[in-house]
Amino acid sequence: MGDVVQTLASVRPASTGAGMIDQLRMLEDLKSLAAAKQAEIAVAFDAQQRREQAAAGMPAEELGAGVAAQVALARREPPARGSRLLGLSKALGTEMPHTLTALQTGQLNEWRATLVVKETACLSAEDRCAVDEEIAADTGSLAGCGDRAVIAAVRAAAYRRDPHSVTNRAAHAANERTVILRPAPDTMTRLTALLPVAQGVAAYAALTRHADARRSSGDDRGKGAIMADHLVESVTGTPGGASSIEVRLVMTDRTLLQGDSEPARLAGYGIVPAAWARKTVLDQGPETGEFTTWLRRLYTAPGTGELLAMDSKARLFPAGLRRFLQIRDDTCRTPYCDAPIRHHDHITPWHQDGPTTSTNAQGLCEACNHTKETAGWTARPIPGPRHTVQLQTPTGHTYHSTAPPTTRHRARDQPMGRYVSCRCEPHPTTPNRDPHEPTSQRYSCFCKGPGTCGGSPGKRGPCAGQRR
Repeated sequence: MGDVVQTLASVRPASTGAGMIDQLRMLEDLKSLAAAKQAEIAVAFDAQQRREQAAAGMPAEELGAGVAAQVALARREPPARGSRLLGLSKALGTEMPHTLTALQTGQLNEWRATLVVKETACLSAEDRCAVDEEIAADTGSLAGCGDRAVIAAVRAAAYRRDPHSVTNRAAHAANERTVILRPAPDTMTRLTALLPVAQGVAAYAALTRHADARRSSGDDRGKGAIMADHLVESVTGTPGGASSIEVRLVMTDRTLLQGDSEPARLAGYGIVPAAWARKTVLDQGPETGEFTTWLRRLYTAPGTGELLAMDSKARLFPAGLRRFLQIRDDTCRTPYCDAPIRHHDHITPWHQDGPTTSTNAQGLCEACNHTKETAGWTARPIPGPRHTVQLQTPTGHTYHSTAPPTTRHRARDQPMGRYVSCRCEPHPTTPNRDPHEPTSQRYSCFCKGPGTCGGSPGKRGPCAGQRR
């Protein structure tokens, strides 16, 4: 394996344009072949693990537990995706040989092979094999097809084989309706609803009618902005959104009160700019006569940013400690998993005398918590600058998870002080400043209190921009 990696690392771009394109195609074919080999290995690993589990006396209905999670970790994917990866591997290896060959030869990439498998998931093994033979992707029947064309071709073939199953699948799809929140760039987010087509079209039409009416009455907002604002107001019942739902926005006191540029972290979203965080907190006007912003202080260790421990002797984590874990861990602590936290887990289990402390606690999603309890999986906290957990799988492979930094922190050897930032800017009242004049004579110190920078708040004076 090392020789292959070294050979690929030594590849240099060809000297001609045609040669470079040939290299790109060759590497793309290599990626498809690697995906096919991963599928083959995953199927063999699943069979081997099931044999070991059966030999250890595991009940037949539990055989295969934890296998998908191990596959995902090895591929640096979220454990929840492991089931889909393993299912894809099994389908290709046992029921769809033509699709597997197309993947091996580069006629399909891994994503399009996944689409073929997904669109035949409702069929029996026999019918799935028949669809695989009908489309015969290894003969080039899907060459040049985009994702939609691949889906259409496979869906049509599946319907011809078993229209009843395909119809039932569509009928049961309504039970999968849901709403999903995903982060988007620039402090935006995507709120997505998966709905039956009639409901989705009706909701969109209602938002469109409202936007058209507002635009015709002189509203200068964009049509999309009006639709988005009306959606939020309709759901929350409050213009601009609900103020009664807790939104965990973590920032330093310097960011909130002193205009510091240290970014903040919004739970469930990620890092947000300091100015946006400040505006979100300070511009929340008491429209109903009640304050809607509450501040809760968190204490961190100097230099490392580690949230300080909150211990309890209780079997279950108390509300304060659960809130603490939500803030510290942000998302599921299993490597590569960014699912929301649903379970508050004892790293060393309670039945093994694991204490109910923040050091022995981690936030996990439901699936990862169940996987961790499978035979052969172990976890333990290990020393580190921030809270770190070592996870070991039944094969002996280890993975590490470190809590994300809450904020950036001062170095250990930097002196502590009340005022932590100092910024100097050109004095706004200085007219026609000579560009050759020393800046120390014409700059203003915007420290929030007397500092060692040599300047005074709001007055001219030299400032070295030092921190205290």
